[in-house]
Amino acid sequence: MQLVMSPNSPYVRKVCLLVREAGREAEVEEVAVATTAYDSHPTVLGANPLGRIPALIRPEGPALYDSRVITRYLDDRWHLGLYPEKRLWEVLTLEATAEGILDSAVSAAYEARLRETPDQRWMDAQWEKVARALDAIEGRWMSHLAGPLDIAQISVAAALGYLDFRHAARDWRAGRPDLSAWAARFAERPAMRATMPPG
Repeated sequence: MQLVMSPNSPYVRKVCLLVREAGREAEVEEVAVATTAYDSHPTVLGANPLGRIPALIRPEGPALYDSRVITRYLDDRWHLGLYPEKRLWEVLTLEATAEGILDSAVSAAYEARLRETPDQRWMDAQWEKVARALDAIEGRWMSHLAGPLDIAQISVAAALGYLDFRHAARDWRAGRPDLSAWAARFAERPAMRATMPPG
């Protein structure tokens, strides 16, 4: 299989974290491409008509895209149990919360980096969404994050890593001691160290 990717993408990092946690690096070739919101790389377009990464090229069918689709596929293929049936709806909800954090954080980063005159009101509104989601995790989800490894934990870790990478000045840790402590522990995992964005 081939993973069409960019190492700076937090959606890609989520997939790469799963692959490394599963110990299956030898089965997934990472094909790094230079692609942007304005100019999608031909390899990306060949795998995903939306021009977005990650995309997974697999031998038995059409390419898969969207990090949630890819991680669900790999979990099923490798029987990892990262979507446990007994906690499925909680896992999916927390995964969706992490993806929502990423959607808002990436949108704000694009606004800051790609526009000649960034819309500060827009960026602040995106951060308010991020902050509310972080508060919800701090207030309601910490017991879940303390449980056995699942895709929700991987997703939250990828989201928090992106906040450090692109929004460090916002200091997401302030007022969230439990989530901050969890993130520090999770960051020590070899998979997290191996997938640090190069910048």
